[in-house]
Amino acid sequence: MKEISLHILDIVENSLRAKAKKVRISILEDTRENCLELVIEDDGEGMNEETLKRVRDPFFSGQNKKVGMGIPLLDQLAQQCQGNLEILSEKGKGTTVRATFQRDSIDLPPLGKLADTLCVIMASHPEVELEFIHRVDDCQWLFNSKQMEKELGLTGKDRGMILPAIREWIEYQEEILKGGIEDENK
Repeated sequence: MKEISLHILDIVENSLRAKAKKVRISILEDTRENCLELVIEDDGEGMNEETLKRVRDPFFSGQNKKVGMGIPLLDQLAQQCQGNLEILSEKGKGTTVRATFQRDSIDLPPLGKLADTLCVIMASHPEVELEFIHRVDDCQWLFNSKQMEKELGLTGKDRGMILPAIREWIEYQEEILKGGIEDENK
């Protein structure tokens, strides 16, 4: 996959197929330590020990598909970027996928279109509470889809109309965060 955001979408889709009602996505960047960490946590069904042992096999899928390439591709990317992939899961208690990458690795793809990814998740699964945090060193922004809906007084029919504005707001937050990185590098 050419963007981190596509890996996020793939892993979140796994969470949703596992009946998650809440998904938390964290992108944590430490420029001093040259590290980027992606963490996706859900409260879905979780995996049993056998599935957890086989989940990195590209020819295995625990979700009635013939193959499951998302986790193996993320694992390969983490290794190429001098990082690691850790998966913690317990049946009935959810799953945490944590991938680390060396930020300056030539193999690390860009974050990509995070706003599009987050909006696709919110539009296609409005029943799910989506939390997102992006931190770079000491600067961060975050949101919670259910809290945002509550504060804006949105109902199911209103949600679709406001998504373009939410997308613009996410892009704006990412630009502010990116500006902070560029300022530090000068």
